[in-house]
Amino acid sequence: MAERLQKWLAGQGLGSRREIERWITAGRISVDGELAELGLKVDGVERIEIDGKAIRMPKHEKKPRTLLYHKPPGEICTRSDPQGRRTIFESLPKVLGARWVSVGRLDFQTTGLLILTTDGELANRLMHPSSELQREYIVRAFGEPTEEQLAELKHGVELEDGKAKFEDIIVTEGEGANRSYRVSVSEGRNRIVRRLFEAIGCRVNRLLRVSYGPVKLPRDLRPGKYREMAEREVDILREFLK
Repeated sequence: MAERLQKWLAGQGLGSRREIERWITAGRISVDGELAELGLKVDGVERIEIDGKAIRMPKHEKKPRTLLYHKPPGEICTRSDPQGRRTIFESLPKVLGARWVSVGRLDFQTTGLLILTTDGELANRLMHPSSELQREYIVRAFGEPTEEQLAELKHGVELEDGKAKFEDIIVTEGEGANRSYRVSVSEGRNRIVRRLFEAIGCRVNRLLRVSYGPVKLPRDLRPGKYREMAEREVDILREFLK
């Protein structure tokens, strides 16, 4: 089935639709030797070139795939690591003519929900700041913050790269210096949860992401394991993003 060029390329993980539309307008993309125009439809059998380089067209999965992965501690979210540490991609199934795109990242010791998809457009929509999708975490942190400091985390604190805040913060275990919290944040800046707690003098020693937007970490999904999302689940997710 033919699709608009920008949608088809976005589905291959080459960029967002808007970004690819700019490439088309700038004359960077050709189809079967002719400069592409906005509105052109393709079905994947054409010779498509970007900046004069042909896109390889190996066999593809019949449909994009999306899965949920329970990241354990001690894995990184990049495809390779100079230090030889294990990556999340080593635990995922192989895909034909496509690649897994991680929706956001979790740092080395953070655990919990990761969404991975071969649909580049879906990944971009999930990560785009305009989506303002809330990420929810369970946090274990060392320190004894005051009520005023916890309120400050909801109001906003200045970090080195700008103001940040929690959309919500609930103390779930409040005895002693090691306390548990449930927090939500609507942005994906690097180490944002840890840095917010550090700003009030607390040290996070355990961090688990339990949801990303409407998607929740399945209770029966063990660390290091994945579960593929059903087509209906992905359709519901797409509707949520509209």
